[in-house]
Amino acid sequence: MKDKLLQIINHYGIDKQLKYIHSEYFELDEAIIEYINDEYDYYSQVEESHIKHITEEIADVMVMLKQFQYYYGIEDKQVEDVMNYKIDRQLDRIEKENK
Repeated sequence: MKDKLLQIINHYGIDKQLKYIHSEYFELDEAIIEYINDEYDYYSQVEESHIKHITEEIADVMVMLKQFQYYYGIEDKQVEDVMNYKIDRQLDRIEKENK
């Protein structure tokens, strides 16, 4: 997958992919908002299609993020370490809020 993603970002270029990732973020945001709006609509039934749509949009965003990660030579371990730090920091904040 890494080689394929690098091929894509190298073909289109960093500037074009930076612009494109914004549309992918927006589409994910729209899918989540659509789900939330239907979830709270008394007359609407939240369907599996919403979850499928959100899943597809998450995949699109992750494909773009992975392109940038590989383009800049950032290893999975580096990302995981930062994610774990940020998760722990947020859990600490939550703990302090509950005191």
